[in-house]
Amino acid sequence: METTNKLKDMNEVLEFLYQEFPHCFKQKDGIKPLKVGIFKDIAERIEGSEKVSKTQVRQALRKYTSNWRYLEAVTKSEFRIDLDGNQAEKVEQEHIDHAQKALEESRAKMAKRKKQQRPRQDSDAKSFKKKAPHTAKGGEKNTAADKSAKAAPAKRSGKIEPLPATEVKVNNKVKVKLGQALVNAVITEVNKDDVHVELVTGMQVKTKADSLYIV
Repeated sequence: METTNKLKDMNEVLEFLYQEFPHCFKQKDGIKPLKVGIFKDIAERIEGSEKVSKTQVRQALRKYTSNWRYLEAVTKSEFRIDLDGNQAEKVEQEHIDHAQKALEESRAKMAKRKKQQRPRQDSDAKSFKKKAPHTAKGGEKNTAADKSAKAAPAKRSGKIEPLPATEVKVNNKVKVKLGQALVNAVITEVNKDDVHVELVTGMQVKTKADSLYIV
């Protein structure tokens, strides 16, 4: 019954945010980093809305904050903004670094995808050219490369401690494990075994308590 009138398409949910909060959400020009905790502010403003649910807003925020334009805005802006477009907290260097890394990884994936879509003959020719020099040089270079590859993961400093169950609370600052990386975040919602966190870029992520660590 509740979801009968709800918007179905994620682009429609984004359009709702553009119209509802025009000073905050932008489609192309004028994009600014969002205030940390913006999801909570939106949830309060849309309470009882027949168009969108909190879950849809969280998903829309994730899409919005993973967009290249948004990530670029994080790397170039000095301050974040609230729902009314007012200046909020300063963008920390850690957030800039994380956005830059996310941007580079996203672009690398896109480039890889495009490369895989090229004609097979083209890719076969390139792989043949790359393999030829290795057979002539022998195994020395490969051995050196293997050694450096094995040595690389050892670069790790600082003790990582799991977040105690008593500290899994809304608004607590944590580190969340995403793949092999630990990213600073803030807990926005705890729902039984599921924990929703907001990353430093503003992205909303659902995870488990055992993926959270002490800052």
